[in-house]
Amino acid sequence: MQSIESTALEPTRSEMAGLSTGQKIGRLIPVYGLVILTVGLIVLFSILLPDTFPTVLNVRSIVSDKAIIALLSLAAMIPMASGRIDLTVGYGIVLWHILAISLQTAYGLPWPAAVLIVLALGVLTGFINGLLVEVAKIDSFIATLGTGTVLYALALWHTGGRQVVGVLPEGFYALNGTMLFGLPITGFYVLLIAICMWIVLEYLPIGRYLYAIGANPKAAALNGIPVRKFVIGAFVTSGLLAALTGVLLASKLRIGQASVGLEYLLPALVGAFLGSTTIKPGRVNVWGTLIGVIILAVGISGIQQFGGSFFVEPLFNGVTLLIAIGIAGYAQRKRGAVRRTTPASK
Repeated sequence: MQSIESTALEPTRSEMAGLSTGQKIGRLIPVYGLVILTVGLIVLFSILLPDTFPTVLNVRSIVSDKAIIALLSLAAMIPMASGRIDLTVGYGIVLWHILAISLQTAYGLPWPAAVLIVLALGVLTGFINGLLVEVAKIDSFIATLGTGTVLYALALWHTGGRQVVGVLPEGFYALNGTMLFGLPITGFYVLLIAICMWIVLEYLPIGRYLYAIGANPKAAALNGIPVRKFVIGAFVTSGLLAALTGVLLASKLRIGQASVGLEYLLPALVGAFLGSTTIKPGRVNVWGTLIGVIILAVGISGIQQFGGSFFVEPLFNGVTLLIAIGIAGYAQRKRGAVRRTTPASK
């Protein structure tokens, strides 16, 4: 069962060849509109807030705050490429960051062992999600919502509603707290993972198979693509990346509590959905996802520096999610209309 579709609307070389310069610009604006808007917001806030916005301190703050969301967005977009959705990226991070701390403080495990256990549990959760979706044939939205709720309940049970605190080793703190070239190291994690995902999705058969499954799973199966294998693999990879993000969140917060984590779910999904409206509109893609996260970060940072209230961030995220889903739906309908009219034009 599919929860979303994966199609692409980026213009091909043959489509661009016969167009005038003005027509080419008009064809490319919808593709790179979000990128242009992001640059425009950066310029606007830099002019209006010259003392606070275009500063290294603000860049560090944005990278530190939004790296977690960027990693979760990348985790969420992997199943999206295959036409599925994974809500456990938001619920799971609650349990993963708690376990990363409690395994060290309550059970005395060295931090590398604690990290490996959390990563293994993330993989297991992704595998269970894959089985529920592909073997039990439960819609991915329902399946991952159920799994995520169970993970959240386990986090509440494990903590008893209390904070998990304790002295952690410096090596664990360094996972998030290290500065590299004047910026938080988490920003470089995001960049490295994004490059790896971009290579896999755009240049390796795995990526083409996932996009083919997302566009039409029945056609993909008829062409010999093992749909079940790749969808389960997508959920496993998503689970692994979400668990890694939980470890980094634990290193950042240095305490574990069940009330922290769920607030990352909505902006992570917003970033992934926004990613399907730019660069390759109609199809989730790595650089589009990062642009989606960046425009959220820039918009919220600028509004807050203007004195926006505490409710601005969830309001901004919610409205942007609705807009992103609307644009993505329009792009998919437009793509379908183009496909239906193509035979008639020949």
